[in-house]
Formats: sequence, C-alpha cells, structure tokens
Amino acid sequence: MSTGHSAAGDPGLAGAEAARGALAGEEAKLLVVFASESHDLGQLLAGVHEVAGDVPVIGCSTAGEIGTAGPSTGSVVAIALGGPGFSVAAGSASAQNDGLRGAAAEIAALGTLTSGSPHRVVILLSDGLAGDQQEVVRGAYGVLGAQVPLVGGCAGDDLKMRSTFQFFGDRVMQNSVVGAAIGSDSPIGIGVQHGWRAVGEPMVVTASSENRVLALDDQPALDAYMSRLEAPAAASKDEASFTHFAMTHPLGISRKAGDEVRFVSGADLAEGSLNCIAAIPQGSMVRIMEGDISSVLQATNTACEQALAGLGERPPVGLMAFDCIARKGVLGDPGSASEVGEISRYANGAPVAGFYTYGEFARTRGLNGFHNQTLVVVAFS
Repeated sequence: MSTGHSAAGDPGLAGAEAARGALAGEEAKLLVVFASESHDLGQLLAGVHEVAGDVPVIGCSTAGEIGTAGPSTGSVVAIALGGPGFSVAAGSASAQNDGLRGAAAEIAALGTLTSGSPHRVVILLSDGLAGDQQEVVRGAYGVLGAQVPLVGGCAGDDLKMRSTFQFFGDRVMQNSVVGAAIGSDSPIGIGVQHGWRAVGEPMVVTASSENRVLALDDQPALDAYMSRLEAPAAASKDEASFTHFAMTHPLGISRKAGDEVRFVSGADLAEGSLNCIAAIPQGSMVRIMEGDISSVLQATNTACEQALAGLGERPPVGLMAFDCIARKGVLGDPGSASEVGEISRYANGAPVAGFYTYGEFARTRGLNGFHNQTLVVVAFS
C-alpha cells in the first residue's frame, strides 16, 4: 500500500499529483481516490486517469481527507494497493432502478472473482444522501453471506448535505455504489468503534418514514430533540446551523448488543422532522448520544488495536480509515490531528489514508454492518 496527496488548486494537477504519489510503488492493482467536491471532479479524474492508465480506479467525494501527515480539507488523497498475492475486481452500479440494495448486490457479486484467496474483503463506497444506507449492507450480505467482510463509507460533500459523488475509472457518478472485491494471501484486519454514550431518558419513535423521524414520544421529532438538548435558537431556524449542531448529538437505537448510533444529518424545519442517514423504525427506543475528546480518542485506539489483531504477527503495510465527520466535530482540528497521529502510530511507519464520511460500513459478523459516528480501520499485511 502506498499513498499520495495533493492540495493543488488546479483539479487536473491535484488528481495527477495524488495518483503519482500513490503509484510510486510497484504492481499497483487498485487505486482509491478520495477528493473534496470543491474540485471540478471530472477534471480531477482526468488527471488521475492520465497517471493511472490501466489501473482500476474507485473513489468518492468527502467531508474531509485523511493522510499520514494528518487530516485535510479541499484536497485529494489517493491509495494504491497491490503486490504479489493480491487480486482485485472493481466495479460500479447505479441505484436508479433497483435502489441501493440492488447496486450493492451487483458490486458484491464481484467477490466471487476472488474466491480462491484465503483472505477477502469488499470495499463499498455509496452515495451518502441516496436513502437508507442499511440497504447497502443488506444487498451485499444477500450475495456474499457471512463469508466475506464488508468495509467502506458513504460519500460526503463537505457538510453541505446536497449532493455526493462516486468515482469509477474516469467517470463521476451519483446515486450509485462503487467498490472493489479484494483477495489477498496475507491477513486483512478490521476494527470498528464509535466512542459515544447514551445520556438522558429514552424516547420512543412514534412515527417515522424511511430516513425521516417524524415524532418522538408523540411530539414533532424536531421539537422533542431540540428540547432535550436545550439547543441554541439558531439551530431551529437555519438548516446549516442545525446540521452543525446535530453532528455532535446523534441518536442511539437501543439494541441487545449495545446502542447503534444514527447520524442526524438535517431537519425539515417546517415539518418538524429529523433526517437521518439510515432508517430508524417506528417503535424504536432511542436516546441522545454524546461523546468527548477522551472517549472518541479511546475508540480510535480500540479500533486500531482490533484491526492489527486481525493480522496476527504480521506487520501492517498500510491502514485505511473511514472516519465519520461527526467525530471530527467533537475532536476539533487539534483533536483530529491527534487522532490521525494515533492511527499513524499504530501503523508504525506504514502509510495511512482515508476520508471523513457520512456513514461507515463494517460487517465482520452477522447481518448488521452499517454504522454512524464511527471509525472503521482496515489493516493490510
């Protein structure tokens, strides 16, 4: 694994620089590109393609980029994976006709092409605003079952919450899932941890529709949510202000195995509903979640330890991170730099790269595998 980064203002130059840095190693078989949507993405991918040639390219737009040197915004990060004993099958699928579930199933079917490898994983990158992201996991699981782990993240748009983009080859896509099935002779480790805790009394979702929570305890969901948090007045009057406030106040769905965190991505101020990245079924018991710098960084350490444990005695050749933008909201700029520094410490000299997401995929056992406000670390050996 090798990485490249560029903060160049010219999109074609930025894409070419990042790709050139990542492809400095030998035998690259996959190039993954994470880029701010502030760039002209078509020109950026043209720059990538000019350098990458026949190497398959997947990627997406972000809410921030992660590299060995630290977090960044408005930039491009590229990751090359390859070498002996490593195989890849990459693809893209539109969710226009069969939804996110059908698109994810199409990508997951590529996993059969790596069935001869002792260690496998499927990377999934989806449109973070295209509907219930749990459908991505369901679609992939329906094809692969429990045999192949799933990892990845939901594309972002720098918290504008308008449009996200997915990349395949030199194409910029929307409402789609892109991904790659990876086979390796060496172990691949996965760690996942969120660092949030439930506070206050639980509430019942008394009305919901797909990704929208309409009522909590028979009150308009927005009113109940804001009242519990004693939110600032600006958050109830302006959608952008609400999104920034809600980023650090997710909802937790009570489960036997612990609380599942759900990112409150926005609100319909007129309707009084909450918009989430994944569905919260009517009848669910939810509580407000909170975290602090200490709890979020502790979760970072745990996720890294889990990922490295999956490698056994082998050292990592690189770590890939899918980190929720809401965790960055808690950490702030200094804390985010500390977090990436911690991930790099666990990498022990190997490269680190990834992006800030609108949701994360990490299914290692069972059906559940979609996460919010979580860090997913993938370690390659």
